[in-house]
Amino acid sequence: MLYLVPTPIGNLDDMTYRAVDTLKQADLIACEDTRTSGVLLNHYAIDTPTTSFHAHNEHDKTPHLVKRMRVGHDIALITDAGTPGISDPGFYLARACHEAGVPVSALPGATAFVPALTASGLPSDRFVFEGFLPRKKGRTTRLEKLSIEPRTIVIYESPYRLVRTLDDLGRAFGGNRAAAVARELTKMHEELRRGTLTELCTYYGGESKVRGECVIVVAGID
Repeated sequence: MLYLVPTPIGNLDDMTYRAVDTLKQADLIACEDTRTSGVLLNHYAIDTPTTSFHAHNEHDKTPHLVKRMRVGHDIALITDAGTPGISDPGFYLARACHEAGVPVSALPGATAFVPALTASGLPSDRFVFEGFLPRKKGRTTRLEKLSIEPRTIVIYESPYRLVRTLDDLGRAFGGNRAAAVARELTKMHEELRRGTLTELCTYYGGESKVRGECVIVVAGID
């Protein structure tokens, strides 16, 4: 069986008992980065063997992992942080397991967009998760389509591209559109800042250095 196991997005105390037990009992843990995951595994005294599985080797590794599961091994998939398959490796392996008749079980747990959305104060009854926007090809088209989206929009962004994306959103949506930026979620310097797209762009544009992965939440069109 394949187990998709969420891991903390910052605070190690957000690991669930079930997730720890699953990782301890698995025959193998597939990690996005074995060094990053090693910190978590050592913290919880998990000594299950690990192997790397990420966006650059998933096509080569997937047949081998599926073969192991078909002969009775249980494999747990984790990423550097959050839930596998949410803007992280996971989809390709899960699909291959279904095609090969291997059961897939997804554990509930940490992911960045849910706390960002619920803490933003923007409508959360209906929302659309966009993950990372295209960096170049298709970016303008995607923004044009999202500009008329009535649901709240959730976007992931690197701290290095935050200001550029806020500026692009302001140009496409109008600078007065309500939004929020969540940064360093669950960590010591967690920050949630709310304002218009123009206000947020101005604020973060004046910061000398933005740290931590960011979640942008933007109100849908009225």
